[in-house]
Amino acid sequence: MEAAIGRDAQRSGPGVSLPPVLRIENLSKSFGGVRALDAVNLAVGHGEVHGLLGQNGSGKSTLIKILSGFHEPDPGARLWLGGREIPLPIPPGECRASGISFVHQNLGLVASLTVIENLLVSDLAAENRWLIDWRREVQRARELFARYAITLDPTAPVARLSPVERAQLAIVRAFDQLRSVRRQESAAGLLVLDEPTPFLPAHDVDALFRLVREIVADGASVVFVSHDIDEVRTITDRATVLRDGRVAGTFETAAMSKGEIVRMIVGQHVDLETMRPPPRRFDDRHIAIRGLSGGAVRNFSATLRRGEVIGLTGLIGSGYDDLVYMLYGATRADRGSIEFDGRRLSIADLTPTKAIAAGCVLIPGDRQAAGAVPTLDVVDNLSLPVLDEIGRAWALSERALGRNARGLAERFDVRPRDPSLLFGALSGGNQQKVLLAKWLQLSPRLILLDEPTQGVDVGARAQVFAAIAKAADQGATVLCASADYEQLTAICHRIFVFARGVVVGELVGSQISKSMIAETCYKNAQGDLSEVFS
Repeated sequence: MEAAIGRDAQRSGPGVSLPPVLRIENLSKSFGGVRALDAVNLAVGHGEVHGLLGQNGSGKSTLIKILSGFHEPDPGARLWLGGREIPLPIPPGECRASGISFVHQNLGLVASLTVIENLLVSDLAAENRWLIDWRREVQRARELFARYAITLDPTAPVARLSPVERAQLAIVRAFDQLRSVRRQESAAGLLVLDEPTPFLPAHDVDALFRLVREIVADGASVVFVSHDIDEVRTITDRATVLRDGRVAGTFETAAMSKGEIVRMIVGQHVDLETMRPPPRRFDDRHIAIRGLSGGAVRNFSATLRRGEVIGLTGLIGSGYDDLVYMLYGATRADRGSIEFDGRRLSIADLTPTKAIAAGCVLIPGDRQAAGAVPTLDVVDNLSLPVLDEIGRAWALSERALGRNARGLAERFDVRPRDPSLLFGALSGGNQQKVLLAKWLQLSPRLILLDEPTQGVDVGARAQVFAAIAKAADQGATVLCASADYEQLTAICHRIFVFARGVVVGELVGSQISKSMIAETCYKNAQGDLSEVFS
């Protein structure tokens, strides 16, 4: 077991030693002949935010599913919550009564209901209440939100909330439900946040972290599951890394560098911070964008060379992320043109169908909602752009579709190697590899990317970078919109920095670094802050 448990001494008072909020011993889980978890030991202290890291397939999801009662562990495992041993397996639906609550990546909200209805839905199902004093419940919700300094209208439909407001609602709901069943206990219990941030911009992540700190100050302990090492270093006190189903290490977060954590995750040295694209000579063939305006973008013009990877970045609201969607016809531009090898198209008249016909593809930031059909299998998702080529007017050949999908899964290292699995059942990294395979099989001229490694673990991240580089080597032009400066530094030959809808800086070659991107963004958005970066 762990010798030191975070901030127990601070939380428990002088001379008092409280047991860990969560303690796991010898937790194993096998699926057939494959061991997903192998004798895992883990402890989370009172008032601690404990990170859980690991590549896809490392065992994180299996561990969380055992805690939630979805999976039954192998014999020999033991689990304590707040010092009380909990018999395993935990019956489905009873984890909250044991002192543990979850917020998963999909948040578990019902978009068609209001905020207050989402707050009450679990209690109503459990208590079978017939009469509801809505005025009282709305007032209680306002007081709850005020307690954590968040501004949510209890009567607003969840469908109208921003992504960060939805995440805030899900977290506050989970903690409030936990408190309601732990009123007689000395501890407020354990809150598990399972990848709550992948689709949030940086300033919204900061807002979410403020809420987490408020909830910890109110008595909770938190397990924070994430692929994002920077976020784990920002919000956690300690972290545990799983690799191949085993604990690779547990450490004080402040004492570990990012490189050391990456090495612990992947088992070898991967220095993403110093990755750079190799120098390349570009030929004369190019794509020309002229006078593009729409959304927050004003009069953008650029010449994009064949084989070049170009980054688009800026602060939130600067317009850089609007660009790729307008060039694909997914959102409407006011005016502008794009020219492919002498053929000019009006961007205002573009549709996705016209863009694809011209050799342009888009891999959006929200994989599940905008990039794929989660309820279809991998074969179907991979086949959508090439049905006309593989099928015939009167029939589709399942054998041909399956053969094509298996070849793409092998080429892009999609795991598991079973194209019959539902897209939604894959990890984030493997979903992204499916989308890359889906569109790169068309050999496009222009590849549009929006946050291509969002919610992707460090190992799959390197594979995504390699796929982008290979497409550029084969002659595609890549336009990548991202707020991840490390990602842009690793893959881009050139970067356009936006502020207030216009390009305020262009970085090329050796000028490209995380610090220079940040300086260019802030210097032009908020006045000259160059002394901050000197």
